[in-house]
Amino acid sequence: MSHPLPPLNPLRAFEVAARLCSLTKAAEELHVSQVAVSRQVKVLEDYMGVVLFYRQHRGIELTREGLELYRGVKNAFKEISDASRRVSRRGRKDVLSIQSYTTFSQRWLIPRLADFNARNDLLEVKLSSSLKPADFDSGNVDAAIRAGRGEWSDLHAEKLVDIELIPVVSAALQASAGIKTVRDLSRVRLLHSMARSSDWQHWLAAYGDTVEDKASVQFESSALAYEAASTGMGCAIAVKMFVEKQLESGEFLAPFPETLKTGEAYYLVWPKGTPPSDALLRFLEWMRGVMQTQTPAAPAAGEEGTPPARVLDSLG
Repeated sequence: MSHPLPPLNPLRAFEVAARLCSLTKAAEELHVSQVAVSRQVKVLEDYMGVVLFYRQHRGIELTREGLELYRGVKNAFKEISDASRRVSRRGRKDVLSIQSYTTFSQRWLIPRLADFNARNDLLEVKLSSSLKPADFDSGNVDAAIRAGRGEWSDLHAEKLVDIELIPVVSAALQASAGIKTVRDLSRVRLLHSMARSSDWQHWLAAYGDTVEDKASVQFESSALAYEAASTGMGCAIAVKMFVEKQLESGEFLAPFPETLKTGEAYYLVWPKGTPPSDALLRFLEWMRGVMQTQTPAAPAAGEEGTPPARVLDSLG
């Protein structure tokens, strides 16, 4: 038959007083009076039939029996505290680690992330950026935003939105260059993103025309190419969803009404064979909802009331 446990409240008061070597400090930690701590310790001493502290003028000191008891209960209370912290969900946030492209993060995800946080206050999103495929084996990434055709044998891929390309220029550059035909692009710099190095090639091939690209400028990311375009440096080939606000505001103009679907799309991916967490499913549902409510915007340069942009499908 197991020995009955001592009363827990007096035991807790004893553990704190022994750890701090002070009844006064123990009272402060437990948010009670010093008299209450003293009374609880006396209850425990009476229960066990031993003296646990020597009461001295300037404090307390453990007796031999008190020291032996303290060595046991301090570990017990620590284990109880640790176990409670592991089990309890009170005040705890789930953490969802997402890897994304820099431009996708800057131009689409970050401006909308506050909405997701407001709807999921107990879910913390950790966002990292890289052009490299996510290293799921490291355990540091739960899911990733990836561009492609969804043909990854080792990944579960949920399609988010098709990639549509559209050339954009600043209003100032359009006013000075007067771009009306594809060949007029030869008069301005073409701004390229090294992260999406084939976009201009695909768009021009779809039009069946050629453009002299002697003064082009290459940027590490699409976000940098868009920034350069906004200053009037040249014409950038943009993923439409990333420049819609600037098209709506008039900061960017679209010299041509057509957009080009490349056959690629953005996907949310995670390893096959790994069931998605509730947090990941909530993130996916939120992204799909926002994608569906996006309003297309691609007004032709210098024209008001222009019909919605036509969409060309890449033969590739």
